[in-house]
Amino acid sequence: MSTLTKQTLSHLDWLESEAIHIMREVAGQCSNPVLLFSGGKDSLCLLRLAEKAFRPGRFPFPLMHIDTGHNYKEVTDFRDKRAAELGERLIVRSVEDSMARGTVVLKNEGESRNKHQSVTLLEAIEEFGFNACIGGARRDEEKARAKERIMSFRDEFGQWDPKNQRPELWNLYNARSHKGENIRAFPISNWTEMDVWQYIEREKLELPSIYFSHIRPIVMRGGAMVPVTDITPARAGEEIVQMQVRFRTVGDITCTAPVLSDADTVEKIVIETATTTITERGATRLDDQTSDASMEQRKKEGYF
Repeated sequence: MSTLTKQTLSHLDWLESEAIHIMREVAGQCSNPVLLFSGGKDSLCLLRLAEKAFRPGRFPFPLMHIDTGHNYKEVTDFRDKRAAELGERLIVRSVEDSMARGTVVLKNEGESRNKHQSVTLLEAIEEFGFNACIGGARRDEEKARAKERIMSFRDEFGQWDPKNQRPELWNLYNARSHKGENIRAFPISNWTEMDVWQYIEREKLELPSIYFSHIRPIVMRGGAMVPVTDITPARAGEEIVQMQVRFRTVGDITCTAPVLSDADTVEKIVIETATTTITERGATRLDDQTSDASMEQRKKEGYF
């Protein structure tokens, strides 16, 4: 007489299964999708999920990064290395190209290029005719992202209307769109920062070194730690201090701040994440701190 063994899935198994289902829905419903890949931790999780969803075949979409030209070299080098290892096509479009075309005009030389990625993204979508962009945004990151559906509809101008979203009942997703319209799909929307790090730990994913504790020159500015680089030099009167830091989230150098940390392994980062009382973007993304509605406004204009 055989005995049936009850198998219980972990919460990571459930999240992984949901994300793979969403990716396959995008591939099945959309004729020309693309996966947004920056080399950061969230998009690295997307790559692993895509491997599980579609290997041994090739991904049914290319990878694409919208580069501000002010990204950390550790991350862009890792981006290129990982795409080459997978043998997948990587498209890179730069805000600097949009600046050369005159579609992006900075108010001054020191202005952050981060918000201007929207223009370059929309230009790339039009250039390649993409009708779906798979991204690594999560609802726990920021208020505006918490409002957004997993399949987020964007109109012919790339705009998001929080009052005009499609219902998503019983894990049924509608990714259909007319020509010129676009879907932004977020397979890890229901994940938290802790889930991401636990998944990275479980899957033994390689990461850019910038995520781990290291010594970096820092100045204190407006209550935040600002890394000293060629793009963000120290200002007159600011004291440069060598500090042990790591980055919880990585973006444009001009708006990404590190945090004090001695976590130099994924295991230590998981423990640190479990005990922190400050949100991921609230602590490190200076562009989100300009107002409570800054991210929502950018998403309405076509941001990721």
